[in-house]
Amino acid sequence: MRHIWLTWAAFFLAAASIAGIAPPSRAEGAVPPVSAQDRLLGKEDAPVTIIEYGSLTCPHCAEFDRETLPEIKKNWIDTGKVRLVFRLFPLNQLDLHAAMLAHCVPPERYFAFIDTVYKSQVKWMQASDPQQALSNIARLAGVGEDKIKSCLADKSIEDEVVATAYAAQQSGVESTPTFFINGQKPEKNGAQPYDVFDQLLTAAQH
Repeated sequence: MRHIWLTWAAFFLAAASIAGIAPPSRAEGAVPPVSAQDRLLGKEDAPVTIIEYGSLTCPHCAEFDRETLPEIKKNWIDTGKVRLVFRLFPLNQLDLHAAMLAHCVPPERYFAFIDTVYKSQVKWMQASDPQQALSNIARLAGVGEDKIKSCLADKSIEDEVVATAYAAQQSGVESTPTFFINGQKPEKNGAQPYDVFDQLLTAAQH
């Protein structure tokens, strides 16, 4: 897996150069701030922000989505104390395909699409045509056939995905899922159990 990441990291650097994406001018290690392009789960003015970098083919990301996120949502997001920003960090070509599809999902259905992709990850990844299986999930999320085709052919969407991943790499993201809480990357990272996140979020309030 490490070898796969290093190969894909090299792809991001090359793709960013081809697309004319300049290295971020911010301090090295600083996570990019929340912007209008980000997808948010929770209240916009929540005092604590979790930024998650996730890959849609990553089993640990799917585990977090199934096992930990529901508790965080119930106890922290739905109560207005936390907002979750989800940023796509593709690790392979299929991931890039999935990320570009996600960009075309209506905002109000975005997190439902991500949740469905994670919950059915094993099934669609083992399909005879995983890209077609992903497109079928996008259709269920309200993306029409013409929109799917135009989305996957849109170079600007691909460039945006690459730019987000390139900036994440500059912030120290090397694997998925990686989390930042109020801009800081916790020492305990990855798909940790809910109790770990509960402690981290409690500390972030002070």
